[in-house]
Amino acid sequence: MVSINDLKHIKQAFDEFAKAGIDMLDYAEFQTVMRSCPSLKTVKDTQIQHLFMKIDYTGDGKIEWHEICTYIFLENKKKEETVHRSKMAAFVLPAIVKFLNCGEPLLRIHFPPNGTVVTLREDGLVSFWTPKLHLKSKKNLFPERSITRRPNWATDFVLMPEYNKLIIATGSRELQFYEFSSLEPCCQLSALETVPLNLDYCKKKDCFVSSTRPDECVIVYGDTEGCVNILLMKSIREKLRLWKRSPQVDNIPNISIDHAVESPEVTFIRWKVHQDWVSKVKYFESISSIVSSSAHEETALVIGSIHPSTYKQEQMRGTAEVSDERSTKVTQRATCNQTIFIVPKGVTTFDLCKNLNLLVTGGMDKVVRMWIPYVPRNPTGILKGHSAPVAYVCVTSENGHIYSVSTDNTAKIWHIKDQTCLFTAHPNSSQIKGELSACIYSSAAKGLYIASDSIALLSLKTKPQPKGIQIVSHKEPVLCCGYSEQFRQVVSCSEGSVIKIWDVETGALIFEFGCAHGDSAITCMTFDTSGRRLMTGGRDGLIKLWNFNNGQCVKILSREGKCPEICDCSYLTLHGNTFVISVGWSRRIDIYLDSKEETQFIQRPTPSWQDDMRNGHKEDILCIAHCTPHLLATGSFDGEIIVWNVVSGRIQCRFQTPQSQKISSSHVQNTSVLSLIFLKTRAFVPELASSAWLVSSGSRGYVNFWSVLNGGKFVASFQASHLQQQITKLALTQDDSMLFTADHVGFIYVYNVKQYAMGPEQNPPEKINFWRAHIRSITGLKIVDKDQFLLTSSMDCSVRLWNIHGDYIGTFGQEEDWRIETPSSWKHPAVPYEILIDPLSMPSHPVLDEEINQSDVLSSEKSENLDNQTDSDPPTILNDRDIEDGSISSWFRSEPGRRQRHAIFKHLNRASNRTGLKDYNTLKDLDLIVMPQTYKRPDLSLRKINPLESKDADE
Repeated sequence: MVSINDLKHIKQAFDEFAKAGIDMLDYAEFQTVMRSCPSLKTVKDTQIQHLFMKIDYTGDGKIEWHEICTYIFLENKKKEETVHRSKMAAFVLPAIVKFLNCGEPLLRIHFPPNGTVVTLREDGLVSFWTPKLHLKSKKNLFPERSITRRPNWATDFVLMPEYNKLIIATGSRELQFYEFSSLEPCCQLSALETVPLNLDYCKKKDCFVSSTRPDECVIVYGDTEGCVNILLMKSIREKLRLWKRSPQVDNIPNISIDHAVESPEVTFIRWKVHQDWVSKVKYFESISSIVSSSAHEETALVIGSIHPSTYKQEQMRGTAEVSDERSTKVTQRATCNQTIFIVPKGVTTFDLCKNLNLLVTGGMDKVVRMWIPYVPRNPTGILKGHSAPVAYVCVTSENGHIYSVSTDNTAKIWHIKDQTCLFTAHPNSSQIKGELSACIYSSAAKGLYIASDSIALLSLKTKPQPKGIQIVSHKEPVLCCGYSEQFRQVVSCSEGSVIKIWDVETGALIFEFGCAHGDSAITCMTFDTSGRRLMTGGRDGLIKLWNFNNGQCVKILSREGKCPEICDCSYLTLHGNTFVISVGWSRRIDIYLDSKEETQFIQRPTPSWQDDMRNGHKEDILCIAHCTPHLLATGSFDGEIIVWNVVSGRIQCRFQTPQSQKISSSHVQNTSVLSLIFLKTRAFVPELASSAWLVSSGSRGYVNFWSVLNGGKFVASFQASHLQQQITKLALTQDDSMLFTADHVGFIYVYNVKQYAMGPEQNPPEKINFWRAHIRSITGLKIVDKDQFLLTSSMDCSVRLWNIHGDYIGTFGQEEDWRIETPSSWKHPAVPYEILIDPLSMPSHPVLDEEINQSDVLSSEKSENLDNQTDSDPPTILNDRDIEDGSISSWFRSEPGRRQRHAIFKHLNRASNRTGLKDYNTLKDLDLIVMPQTYKRPDLSLRKINPLESKDADE
C-alpha cells in the first residue's frame, strides 16, 4: 500500500524530526507520519501498529529511517527470490553415462510409447535400452561389408509405432522398412533422386475418426540438394504388405520410387526449398505444415504446407504433360504457401509448440531465438549463453521451459516467459565427453538423452507432487509450525528449508522465503517472548534468529566445529535474562544468551553444565520442555527423560520410559521420547506435590505421567492411540484440563486429564473426542487464540486449522479464504478429501472384521422379500422422528438389518480402497444405502456417529 510518493513523504518527515534533534521515532510519532501520507488516510491503526512492530523486531520501541528502508528492501528481495525459486529447474548431476564401444557414432535417439530407448548407429546397429540406459538388446541391420557387396551406411531413422515399423534412410538413396519388434526386413524404396539426410513420420490424426476410412500417413525427408520430399501414403498396411512381395535386392524386397508413385494411394511431392543441405525437417500435425531448416541464411527456416496451391497444381500439371521423365505423381517444385525466416549463419535445429504459439531455433551463431510462427521479421526473444553452436532445442508447454544443447555437450534450461537461463549443466559436471551426435528430450522420462562417445541421461530434479486433488501448504513435508499472537500469524517450516507466513484470519499466504538453512531441512522453531522474532533449528546444526516478516536473518547460533542436527529448541526467561536453548544429535544442552549486548552475528553457546557433561544423555535428545521458573525436561532416543534445574545446572530427577507388557521381550520396542509437556497449573502447588507434573510420549501409543519432586517417580500411563501408533506431539489447554495427542498416522485424540494422575486410581482418563487430521505423521500441534483453535502440521505437506472441538476450518494454501469468526465459511462438516478415501479412516468395528460372502447378502435379501413383516423393511425416508424414536436402530438390530448393515460397510470399505468416495451422491449412485430424503440435523456427521465413540455401537 506504500507507494514511492509515500516513501518520499515519510523521508521528509524523518528529516524534519532530525532537524529537531530526533533521529528515532516511537510508535505515536510514526503513526502521525503515516497518517499524514495522502494515500494512507484509510489505513487502520492495527495495520500501522503491525508495520511498526515488524520493523522494530528487537522491541526497542523506536525506529530509524534506514530501518524502514532495510525492511522494505529485504522484503521485496525475498519476494523476488520466492518467485525465482518457484520457477527453478535443474538436472541431476552427474548424468547417468553408459560408455559405448568404439565404432560409428549414434545418429539418432527415439523414445517410443512403450518406454524403450532406441538408438541407431551409422553402420546400421540398432540398440534397445531401458529408460535408465541398461542395454536390453541390439542387432546390426546391414550385412557385413565384403569385396562383393557395396558398403551401406545409415543417415537417419524414424519409428512408425502404429504399424510396428522402423524406417531407415541410407546413403544408397533408400528408405528401408523393418519390423520394429523383430528388426526383420519388410521392404525398401530405392532409387531416390538424392541421399535422404533426415527423416520424420506422422500418422494423420483425422484418420482415426472413421474406421472405414483408409489410414493415411506422412513421411518427410530432407536431402543433400536442399529439397523437402513428401510421401503421402494411404492404406499403408496394405501397401507395405504388397511391397513385401516385391523382388529382393540384398535380401530385402525392393521397389523403386518411380514404380511406387504409380499407385493412386501414394503421392510424392518434392520442394526445392533451400540452397544448402537440409539440416532438419519435421511435420507438425498441430499446424498441418512442414518445417525445414538449413545453413543457408536466406532460407534458414521455412514453414510450408504439404500440398501446393490450386494455381501451382495447374502449373505443375502442365509441366508434367510436357515432360515424361517422371510420373505425374511427382512434382519438381512448390514455393507457394510458405513462410521464410532469415537467420544469420542459418538454423541447425528447431522446435515448435502450438499451445504456446512459439517457434524456437538454434544455429551456428550460438544463439537460441524465439519466434512467433508465420511472423519471420523479428524474433520475440534472443537467448544467449552457449559458447558453441546449438545442436538441439526442445520446447515443453507443461512447465514453460526450453531445453537446449550445444556441440560442446553443455545443456541449458531456459524459462520461456522470463527469457532467462534457469540451469546450466557443463560437461565437467555432467561427465558427458566426446563429440555430440544426437539428442532428445523425453517428457515421459523427464530428462535429456545425449549421445556422444557415450549415451547419457540428464534427469530433471523433480519433487513429489500431491496425489489427486490433495491441497498442500508446502511442496515438501512440513516439519514444524507455530503461532505468533502479536501478528495473529501462523508460521510453518518445511523439509525444503522454506518458511511460510500465513494469516490465521483468512488462511491466505502473506509471505515466504526459502533457503533458510541452505539445503538443510528446518526441524524445529520457536518465538521470543514478544512474538516478533523467530528461532529455527535445522539439520545443518544451526539456530537462526529471524525477522520473519521480511526474511532477515539477524543472528546465527552455533557450536564451534562440526554442528550436529538440531531436533528441538526453546526460548525461556530466567531472572530477567532471556535464553535460547537447543538440543539434538550432539546429546548436549546448548544455551545461548539472548542479549542486545551480544553484537556478534555468529554467537557461541555458554559453557555446558558439568552434570550434562558427566551424567547427561547417552543418546540423541529429541525434545525439550520448560516449566517456569526453573525446570527443564529433555527426552532422548533411548527413552530416557531428565529433568534439570536451570539455575544450578544440576539433574533433579531422571526416568526411563516403561516398555509395553503386551510385547514379548524378544521384540525391540521404540521407546524414543518424541514430545514432552508440563502440567504448569500443578507445578509448585504444595497440595499437588505427589501428583504428575510432566507428560511424555511413550511406545505403542502410550502417554506417561511423571512426578518430578523428591527424586521423581512414574505415576500413571494410558494408551492414547487406538491404533497403537506412537504419539508424536502433545498439547494442553491453558487450564491443563484437556490433553491433545497426535499420533504417527494423523489421528488426534482429546482426553480430560483435569483429575488424572493426581491420586492412586489407575483408570484411563475420559476420551472427549478424536478425529483424523492428516494421512501422515503429525509434526506440529498447537492450541492457539485462547483455546479456541487447534493448529496442526504434517508430513503430508499440509498445515490445517481446526476449532477446539475438531471442526475442520481449512488447509492453509487452499484457493478460497475463510473468515475465522464466521463458521459458515469453514470447511466443516466436510473433511479433507485424502482423509476421506484413506483406508485407515474407515471406522473399526467387530462387525466389519467378520467375513461375509456374496451369497449371504443375496440370501438375506431374498428372505427379506419373502418376509412381509413391517419391522423387517427399512424406512425409505429418514426423518428426525425416525432418528429420535429409534426405529432405524431397531431395524438395524434385526437379523435382516444386521446382514444389510454388514454388506453396506463391506462394500463401502472396498469402494473406498478402489475408487475413493468423493461425496454422499457417490453412495447413492452405488446403490449401497437408502438415501435420506430429509436430512436436517447437521450434527449427525460421519465423524460424530463414529461407532468407536458411540455408546451404542449398533446405532
